[in-house]
Amino acid sequence: MTFPVVGMVGGGQLARMTHEAGIPLGIRFKLLSDTPQDSAAQVVSDVVVGDYRDLDTLREFARGCDVITFDHEHVPTEHLRALEADGIPVRPGPDALVHAQDKGVMRAKLDAIGVPCPRHRIVSDPQDVAAFAAEGDGFPVVLKTVRGGYDGKGVWVVGSVEEAADPFKAGVPVLAEEKVDFVRELAANVVRSPHGQAVAYPVVESRQVNGVCDTVIAPAPGLDEGLALRAEEMALNIAKELGVVGHLAVELFQTRDGRILVNELAMRPHNSGHWSMDGAVTSQFANHVRAVLDLPLGDPRPRAKWTVMVNVLGGDYPDMYSAYLHCMARDPQLKIHMYGKDVKPGRKVGHVNTYGDDLDDVLERARHAAGYLRGTITE
Repeated sequence: MTFPVVGMVGGGQLARMTHEAGIPLGIRFKLLSDTPQDSAAQVVSDVVVGDYRDLDTLREFARGCDVITFDHEHVPTEHLRALEADGIPVRPGPDALVHAQDKGVMRAKLDAIGVPCPRHRIVSDPQDVAAFAAEGDGFPVVLKTVRGGYDGKGVWVVGSVEEAADPFKAGVPVLAEEKVDFVRELAANVVRSPHGQAVAYPVVESRQVNGVCDTVIAPAPGLDEGLALRAEEMALNIAKELGVVGHLAVELFQTRDGRILVNELAMRPHNSGHWSMDGAVTSQFANHVRAVLDLPLGDPRPRAKWTVMVNVLGGDYPDMYSAYLHCMARDPQLKIHMYGKDVKPGRKVGHVNTYGDDLDDVLERARHAAGYLRGTITE
């Protein structure tokens, strides 16, 4: 029997964990990585080191692959169209992926299909930002470069026309959005296959620190059942309308007046779904592999009442392995996932998952383990 080869563009931790999910299925992976030291390049046997922005490199990489997928959204859209013209399945395809690559395109499409979003428009200069602010409740407003931002990069909260100058220095279009008065951030994760089968994971609460995801709680505590269902249906509808194949994360604001608004889209496995590695019957990574290969999707239901994921960020304590003894002895149910990255302050180098019936206990265990691995907790 010949098992398929999945070509993964991007060598980060998402590719590493997607590869891990394919191992039990006998799925082979081929990786296009920036360097041999990248997270996934350390564990995938077939690695091509090259520039994903170069079409010839992409075409050469795609030879022998049954399907191409990604651990980031940065491959030029026109290159993906060229691969499709060569007869290579690209999942998600360029017509879908452009909505995760370009925030302006995303907002226009979501408006067209009736998805609730923050008030927004493309702005041309700081004076245009001031006009946008005046059209609503005034400053502050949020400015985003339409391409390339993640983990808080490419995003500014500005309180005056003077503060609005920096985003325009990059020379790319800028999207202005109202600063939403939200209670918390949520995420709805869904997976869709080429023939339209789709599954939805429980809506989760995502807590950010300095623009970077810190903690995810599955399911989102205290979320009204009707609102949760609306968020899942919204994410499934977005996946259908945009033609997404694979995993889609829909980042949401829950407003103080009871609405949910779409903040961002990601068409790949996502930080808000890492809890599913240990907390769901089928992880986001396993379902992404199934979807891009058009295999039947797995059960997304949770295994425990509560699962908490906390990111492990690099600090001033590089020897995280020595902390395993304490963490594992203190909590035998703890699941540690490390990415093989050099430890640098503020860098995501791993995450921990805990689960159980008491949310306070599950939260405390996850936070203690992540803090001890980072070195901010020492007992």
